[in-house]
Amino acid sequence: MKRFLLFSTLPILATAFAAPEVKTIEPGTKAPDFNLPGVDGKNHTLGEYSKTDILAVLFTCNHCPSAQGAESRVKKIVADYADKSFQLVAISPNSAEAVRVNELGYSVYGDSLEDMKKHAKDQGFTFPYLYDGETQSVSKAYGALATPHLFIFDKGRVLQYVGRIDDSKFGDPSTIKKHDAREAIDALLAGKPVQNPITRAHGCTTKWAYKGDLAVKFNEEFKAKAVTIKKIDVEGVKGLAKNDTEKYRLVNLWATWCAPCVDEMPELVAIGRQFETRGFDMITISQDAPGQIDAAGKVLKRMHAAMPDRTAESVKEEGRTTNNYLFEGDSDALAEALDKEWPGPIPHTVLIAPGGKIVWRHNGQIDADELRRQIVAKLGRWYSPK
Repeated sequence: MKRFLLFSTLPILATAFAAPEVKTIEPGTKAPDFNLPGVDGKNHTLGEYSKTDILAVLFTCNHCPSAQGAESRVKKIVADYADKSFQLVAISPNSAEAVRVNELGYSVYGDSLEDMKKHAKDQGFTFPYLYDGETQSVSKAYGALATPHLFIFDKGRVLQYVGRIDDSKFGDPSTIKKHDAREAIDALLAGKPVQNPITRAHGCTTKWAYKGDLAVKFNEEFKAKAVTIKKIDVEGVKGLAKNDTEKYRLVNLWATWCAPCVDEMPELVAIGRQFETRGFDMITISQDAPGQIDAAGKVLKRMHAAMPDRTAESVKEEGRTTNNYLFEGDSDALAEALDKEWPGPIPHTVLIAPGGKIVWRHNGQIDADELRRQIVAKLGRWYSPK
């Protein structure tokens, strides 16, 4: 089993940690109204969707692996029922400020409205995707406890089904044994009652705004961590490049005198924190002169380039004490040890798979979203049953 599986957080039954004042509406309840901003830049209301016989309101989000795993099924439902009197509207219930950065280890983006726009574009959403994270009033009115959490209403907008999309927590459609949402939709289209109107939602709990204090505390604790830097020689770099671990390893070459290097460092630090639960290293190697190690350390300290807790644990297991280094040697020796395709300028960044293969490289300042896409593509967007 790879380390990132050991560090993963399994899907949990959403009701366990729901805010105590939130109660899921039951079948027979009229659909609560809403007026919410969407990724298309417009506000959308319940009344806009009055023409269809069936309305599905899906509470979902960008970051949750269960929600992302269900996206292919959601898109297929929308496509398969496109010629029926059916409409699906997705709503993100999460407060973006209540999501810790290391909860984003399966996603490219966070849960803000701006990030929702990017996510919807990347994933080719053809249905409305609305944001309730500012007040969460709609999510509370429906009792959205999880992402995903599905509510299906009839022509009179009376709730007929609430719960899961299907019985699989995984992204692989072959793991589905019961298609609960499709069964409910088919029954309603045929004018029949839904046989199982209530199922248990599974996925990530809704990130209510009151959890924002925990995110603030998490960030403050990280900023208080010690930032260390050590010198490293050719053999040390070869060891990092060999990557004899089960982790993916991101290595960034930089220097204090390189403005783009310093500009991108906060993003690299954030990426290191984001993927700490997946078994992931973000390593910096300074090309400053050996006598400038203290100066390099001061810049890294200003950027809070410490090791997250789970990264520090895995680094300790390797017998190392830091992920920040200053290289003792010339550029040719560094290139031979780390990446023979490095043309010489910095910043230069490589993503190294377990076993030492470089699976992505970039010379120049990174596009943080593109780098996250590359990392997520390697680590995976959802849970695997294997």
